[in-house]
Amino acid sequence: MIKLLKPNILWLNKATIVVITLVLSLNAPIGKASAFWGYNDVIALINNRPEIRGNLFLVTGGDSLIGVDASPRQKTIKTVLTAYSSTPDQTDDTPFITASNTTVRDGVVAANFLAFGTKVQIPEIFGDKVFTVEDRMAKKHNDKIDIWFPERHLAKKFGVQEAEVIILD
Repeated sequence: MIKLLKPNILWLNKATIVVITLVLSLNAPIGKASAFWGYNDVIALINNRPEIRGNLFLVTGGDSLIGVDASPRQKTIKTVLTAYSSTPDQTDDTPFITASNTTVRDGVVAANFLAFGTKVQIPEIFGDKVFTVEDRMAKKHNDKIDIWFPERHLAKKFGVQEAEVIILD
């Protein structure tokens, strides 16, 4: 009697994933796309282990193959920039404490449209300096960024400017 091998659905799905992965690892174009996965990526997929190769995060599980680009995203916006210092007429009755309950210092900005802890850069004005959102502004200023300065005359000197802001997180 001859026994026929009947592969189950799970086996077929895993085999399909491996074949697709092998094709992609050879940089064979499929349509308009191609990938650059290496031998270690394919082995990781076969062994059902997530691996990070470059900025591509690959995961297999059951009959699924997921590839996620894990490279950091940057968003650039053009916005109005203003400045403030720690004086009660520019803040509330606790001028040295931010809305996130930290002490004001160089590199702190206020923005209503960004989450606390968001890192931003303003390369046109400050080069590579990184600012952190730790404060809020009056509700009417939902589309502006307010930069903290240690002295009132520096804040006034900065004035109101418009610039490209890179949102890092």
